[in-house]
Amino acid sequence: MPGGMELFIILFVVLLLFGGKKIPELMRGVGKGIREFNNAKATIETEIKEGMKEHEKLELKEKKEA
Repeated sequence: MPGGMELFIILFVVLLLFGGKKIPELMRGVGKGIREFNNAKATIETEIKEGMKEHEKLELKEKKEA
């Protein structure tokens, strides 16, 4: 994690590269990307959990039949 001075330099470079008017648009894009990533992660977690439940049900059914 960058320290105080490194963070200041990074912010200064971003300000120089994009200008003050483009930074809010850039941050909205970053926020949208983070939201999409978190939604995809949650979807994958849900699918994995559902698959595990189905697998456990099949195992129980096989044990009962045996």
